[in-house]
Amino acid sequence: MQDAPFQIADRVYGSRLLVGTGKYKDFTETRAAIDASGAEIVTVAIRRVNIGQDAQAPSLLDYLPPSQFTYLPNTAGCYSADDAVRTLRLARELLDGHKLVKLEVLGDAHSLYPNVVETLRAAETLVKDGFDVMVYTSDDPIIAKQLEEIGCCAVMPLASLIGSGMGILNPWNLKLIIEQARVPVIVDAGVGTASDAAIAMELGCDGVLMNTAIAAAQHPVLMASAMRKGVEAGREAFLAGRMPRKLYSASPSSPTTGMIG
Repeated sequence: MQDAPFQIADRVYGSRLLVGTGKYKDFTETRAAIDASGAEIVTVAIRRVNIGQDAQAPSLLDYLPPSQFTYLPNTAGCYSADDAVRTLRLARELLDGHKLVKLEVLGDAHSLYPNVVETLRAAETLVKDGFDVMVYTSDDPIIAKQLEEIGCCAVMPLASLIGSGMGILNPWNLKLIIEQARVPVIVDAGVGTASDAAIAMELGCDGVLMNTAIAAAQHPVLMASAMRKGVEAGREAFLAGRMPRKLYSASPSSPTTGMIG
């Protein structure tokens, strides 16, 4: 069965796994993990990772050249719409007019739960300013629809809290978001292991974004490889269509007619 293309804004990608670039021990490990993941889109926290802000320090651009990867600057650490907009305008300057960005506006420093009111406000400003906005949000289907209607090119609901590794806590809300969306739905935050990624894809998500689940693993490069396989297996299972769930089945797996002897 032929899969539909995975398209974000005006570009098609082969990998449905998006990977962050923070929390690794060094840029060499970052590159090795991303190679193992097969990811083509890499997220960069503009406030935390050097992509030219500090000319005297090592730059991620030297390890992950933009000619090989699509950069997704994000607003991690921003707690207001104004801060988020300012940060992404800086990213656009640093990356020579780059338009594809990930918006996240946090509401609480303890849980890192999104502030959806400020997120909506920032999204409206950024879309009007010509950005292609992929947006991190809660798993509220109403908010997700409003962000799509503003013009965001992808909606990215959390599976659980950022960095928690708790997996998908509310599959029913994710299903509601997926069913109504006309833009890609990408699970962002909360994935802990490969089975979480597979479940997200089996639900019908278009992709999965993660950072801590790989970077904080005991063996990040090996976990990156596992996540790649989990995303691919989950997508294939979604396309194949699982059998119905039954408490029991009166139909045996093996035929009862034509048996030898």
